[in-house]
Amino acid sequence: MQVIRKLNQKNMDDIEELEKHFINRSNWLRAAVLGANDGILSTASIAIGVAAASDIRDQIVLASLAGLVAGALSMAAGEYVSVSSQTDVENADIEREKEELEQMPEVELKELAKIYERRGVKKETALEVAKQLTEHNALEAHMIDELGINEISQAKPLQAAFVSGASFTFGGLLPFLVSYFLPVKQMIFYQYGFAILFLVILGGLSAKIGGAPIWKAISRITFWGTVAMGLTALIGYLFNINVN
Repeated sequence: MQVIRKLNQKNMDDIEELEKHFINRSNWLRAAVLGANDGILSTASIAIGVAAASDIRDQIVLASLAGLVAGALSMAAGEYVSVSSQTDVENADIEREKEELEQMPEVELKELAKIYERRGVKKETALEVAKQLTEHNALEAHMIDELGINEISQAKPLQAAFVSGASFTFGGLLPFLVSYFLPVKQMIFYQYGFAILFLVILGGLSAKIGGAPIWKAISRITFWGTVAMGLTALIGYLFNINVN
């Protein structure tokens, strides 16, 4: 019997190893990809726009640096505010659920059972499941199955703000270094080429980490990157401020 238990445990471990899921990475991965993508794209676009209007390196470098710093701070602050708002809504719903569980537990039990019925569970079984989960942890059961809040999806403002700001800074440093070191005369082409290269790497890496199709992510990120940089180059040409 001991041997059978060990074999069963080994089989379960093998199944868990095979069933890899990536949803637990979704919160920080979204913030990291969004931040790095914005860092590369916005800083490169600023550099391209200024380079299209002027061939003075100091102006291009200063604009890139200003865009990098402002973008990183804005990204972190914006992510913190938006995710904090989500947290406030979640906490309000949880508090409301606590009150309902205290004031009308029978109604909440039937409500939980109805949720399982709608998913295809038989009425008697659904009620039994609802009773058992309520006895185990009523609030947790309602948070997950009624409100759709769990440990993975729950908003984390500080984590999102830090990841967004740091990833934007990392992404923005790449085009900033291009504007600082590479020849000014062909700056637009250098910025575009390296930005596309960085975006391809980012798209492939994020897709790999998230378990998504790699070429789909790469094509999407490079297409919209090209559109954004092309439009900023056009604006730079239209408002040519070249000073010799």
